[in-house]
Amino acid sequence: MLWSFLFLNLSDKVKYVFIKERMFEVVKPFSAIQRNTYLDEMQQEELDLLVIGGGITGAGIALDASVRGLSTGLIEMQDFAAGTSSRSTKLVHGGLRYLKQFEVKLVAEVGKERAIVYENAPHVTSPEWMLLPIMKGGTFGKLSTSVGLKAYDKLAGVKRNERRSMLNKKTTLEKAPLLRKEGLKGSGIYVEYKTDDARLTLEIMKEAVHRGTKATNYTKAESLLYNEAGKVIGAKVKDLVTGKTFDIKAKRVVNAAGPWVDDLREIDGSKKGKFLYLTKGVHLVIDQSRFPLKQAVYFDTEDDGRMVFAIPRDGKTYVGTTDTYYDGRIASPRMTQEDLDYILDAANYMFPSLKLEEKDVESSWAGLRPLIHEEGKSASEISRKDETFISDSGLISIAGGKLTGYRKMAQRIVDMVAKDVGVKGKCTTDKIVLSGGDVGGSNGLESFKKEQIKVGMDLGLDKKEAEKLVKLYGSNVKRVFEIMETSGEEAKHFHMPKSLYASLVYGLEEEMTTTPLDFFNRRTASLFFDIHWVKEWKVQVVNYMAYRLHWTSEQRDRYVEELEREMAYAMNPEEKVNA
Repeated sequence: MLWSFLFLNLSDKVKYVFIKERMFEVVKPFSAIQRNTYLDEMQQEELDLLVIGGGITGAGIALDASVRGLSTGLIEMQDFAAGTSSRSTKLVHGGLRYLKQFEVKLVAEVGKERAIVYENAPHVTSPEWMLLPIMKGGTFGKLSTSVGLKAYDKLAGVKRNERRSMLNKKTTLEKAPLLRKEGLKGSGIYVEYKTDDARLTLEIMKEAVHRGTKATNYTKAESLLYNEAGKVIGAKVKDLVTGKTFDIKAKRVVNAAGPWVDDLREIDGSKKGKFLYLTKGVHLVIDQSRFPLKQAVYFDTEDDGRMVFAIPRDGKTYVGTTDTYYDGRIASPRMTQEDLDYILDAANYMFPSLKLEEKDVESSWAGLRPLIHEEGKSASEISRKDETFISDSGLISIAGGKLTGYRKMAQRIVDMVAKDVGVKGKCTTDKIVLSGGDVGGSNGLESFKKEQIKVGMDLGLDKKEAEKLVKLYGSNVKRVFEIMETSGEEAKHFHMPKSLYASLVYGLEEEMTTTPLDFFNRRTASLFFDIHWVKEWKVQVVNYMAYRLHWTSEQRDRYVEELEREMAYAMNPEEKVNA
């Protein structure tokens, strides 16, 4: 017999479900509509930990801390993952590049972490075979590539069915017929893991919130709060949506602000010794009709030997990245004409039959890498490892590192904080399935997808539409389908399909989607990989969000302008947008 479920919302704090008169907690909400409530709650208590920064590092710290029982708050000046964590090459790297630098221990750690990310969030992480062409006069030789990949397999604990192979020229061209034939000797092929970096960050954040973290986006730490002994005890923050300010108190404050880490260290008066060195990376997106790449390729460029990725994804191919020193506005790195020309030249050299031109580029993104530079050392000694700084005031700052290592970075920080506040318990996030990842592990993913695609088709979606939603939301697609089923008819009033309506409602109520750009960029990746869809539905999305979030005309105009601006920069070099 089916039990009846009654969902209530008690004080807008926790959803409860009553089953046979028994009550238990399901999840804490993460709604854009309740942002003010969460800020009020953070202000009303002294937290064990306040995390400043909502990228993957901050999200990982919040999750680990909440799992160990620390009362945790997190604030993010922009949207979650809006900085580096949505602008990477979108790979959970296994650490192959570290092998060239003889970082054996690091390769082993990163390899294991990659496997953990995959198992705990298989819906946003998938194996991707990567072809490494061996060219005459290139960076890699046959012997060194073979030995290196074999050592990598062993150190990183690569599964038997994902271990490297060496291919001759004929087999290489069968896998990647677009490759340059002149000078091609063969290739090595190995597995990397492809991800949606923004959604991975969001799933970590959602899991942290469901376990007790209070988190808000568009909340800026304007200054730090100190006690009479000069120790940091919180932050004065401003809600950039409403303009309200809040004093949030905490026993420990962690600065995980990515490229902005030094800004907070400067406020704290502790920026010294080592500091951030920012470099910019750019990626281009090209439709598969112009770049029909079926096999991901990792190749070195003709001029400077820099390694570049070309990766197929959802009917597109994206290519990158550049690596140039950056000293502009941190919040808005842009693709320049020089960036665009560099990547097109690199792609046309390795895939000469394509003859790609600027007009073939549909979209792009630019992101910053916060590297560590020590005073008195040369630029060649800049570190890509993560580093932790503890100031005299007690402010803990963490910077650098890679997406793959987020969980270990979080563990090191929370170990320190837990000890300081007297909370026992070791890190267990290696066993925590992330939000959306409850699909039966990597082995159960395909059967889960088939089952849920059928559910979506039974609700009236075509197979492609249903597959897109299942892939995007993982096990959370059940909630998206529930919205379609219970209130999907409302979509007609806003002149949008039910699938878009359900995604948007879910984003507002369960993922703190606060602006149209949040939805089209970090929640759906459409700004990068389906910009035509953005153009088709932007008006309807704006109308619905304005209705649900009660925007003023000024807010509406501001958010529309922001979306249009980011679309322009995605499609064009900075010089042309500003001309």
